[in-house]
Amino acid sequence: MQKSINNRIVDSNSVVRFYLNGDLIELEGVGARDTLLDYLRLNKSLMGSKEGCGEGDCGACTVLVGRVQSGSLEYKTMNSCICLMPTLNASHIVTVENLRALDGTLHPVQRAMVNSHGSQCGFCTPGIVMSLYGAWLQLIEPTYGNIEKSLQGNLCRCTGYGPIIEAAQSISTYGSLSEDKLLQEQPTMKNNLIDLELRQSSIGTCESSKFIVPKSLQSFSKFFLEHEDATLVAGATDVGLWITKHLATINPVIFIGNLKELKNIEVNKDQINLGSCVTYSQCQPILSKHFPTVNEYFFRIAGDQIRNVGTIGGNIGNASPIGDLAPLFIGLSGTITLRRGEDRRIIAVEDFFVDYNVQNIVKSEFIEKIHIPLNENLFLFTYKISKRRDEDISTVSAIFSFEVLDEKLFNVRLVFGGMGPIPKRAKHTEDILNGNFFDTSIVKLAQLALESDFQPISDMRATKNYRMQVAKNLIQKCQLEYNSNERIKVNRDV
Repeated sequence: MQKSINNRIVDSNSVVRFYLNGDLIELEGVGARDTLLDYLRLNKSLMGSKEGCGEGDCGACTVLVGRVQSGSLEYKTMNSCICLMPTLNASHIVTVENLRALDGTLHPVQRAMVNSHGSQCGFCTPGIVMSLYGAWLQLIEPTYGNIEKSLQGNLCRCTGYGPIIEAAQSISTYGSLSEDKLLQEQPTMKNNLIDLELRQSSIGTCESSKFIVPKSLQSFSKFFLEHEDATLVAGATDVGLWITKHLATINPVIFIGNLKELKNIEVNKDQINLGSCVTYSQCQPILSKHFPTVNEYFFRIAGDQIRNVGTIGGNIGNASPIGDLAPLFIGLSGTITLRRGEDRRIIAVEDFFVDYNVQNIVKSEFIEKIHIPLNENLFLFTYKISKRRDEDISTVSAIFSFEVLDEKLFNVRLVFGGMGPIPKRAKHTEDILNGNFFDTSIVKLAQLALESDFQPISDMRATKNYRMQVAKNLIQKCQLEYNSNERIKVNRDV
């Protein structure tokens, strides 16, 4: 059955159901390109969430989104400007308008911001408040470093962040987490969201787009076979910009971010298996436990709002030459499972990338899992060079891994992003290092060999000469760190 809503022809059986603050929303007529920020401001007159950049960079539109994960209701920050409405089924959206103490006065986060003079022009303040609130809910210790990381996705042009950090450190003096309204209502909301998940609709149509929110991996795989030109959307951290910046029309769309089968994480004695829709935030603690140097590398990827929704499969599948995860997974000898219908094949991550905008994947095939082998003898060094330290795209990224026997290097992998049309190993340079001591003389030979591996380009981020020099310097940096007290092996503890 179809009917017209706001001049759109829609499938009346397609309804996106979610909670917005304290209200149940049952929304018909949703388009695949509709964003949460537009809905909040234009449809609900909730003006606290601001549009600063429209591309998930500035954090002025930050909201909390609660979902039931592994039996628990978890709230994470996200950017509403690039959040697409069909992804919100069975979620709880919390905006700054919902923050208040139990007695109706200011919430402890708001009181801390007021008393520390953490706001000047005020435009970015609601987003900052929501980021601090999200960190407070997660019981993150308010150290200077942790607060900085919580605010990586929020830009403020006025305060210099000093008063904001002071406010973050003082939140608990204004109230107890046990008295938080959202947490007190959590058991009821959890049951409400489970009920909505059971009532999920599958297909939505409007005059310009058709989308599906599949309930299972099986139904998704079947639909993709029938619509091989469909665009897959998980976190929309890239596709969202197609819409907000390029005004792109995408049709049809398959939203796969909530498929539980693609969010599984399995760890055994030999390898880590990650579903392709595992987010950066979910992946980080798992990999960091076994590869400690990965932890800081993940914190160089965007801010919490992006890390909470961006997926590891999406980062690989987009096949950007400067994607952050592909060099890491190649350096870790990772493989991926590609699936088409019921057929599967496993390839090395490095073999997925053929040339710029060319990948080893066929129509209706998708990344199902990423596999990372565990090696207790592995040394891993991770580097990212960018113009800004936080929330910036890589100019050059480098992942170096190797084993050591009798002080000599073996199974060396030097992987670079930003040095060519695809993320790629420096195989000539690896040959120089393999079987040799990691000393100054071998570093000089490796630096010369690097020129045989790459011919980087000049662009808005850096010149080709800068990229080459930085890549050479990183080999020397790795050698210095290896020979200092900063040696780090992976952990075998599973």
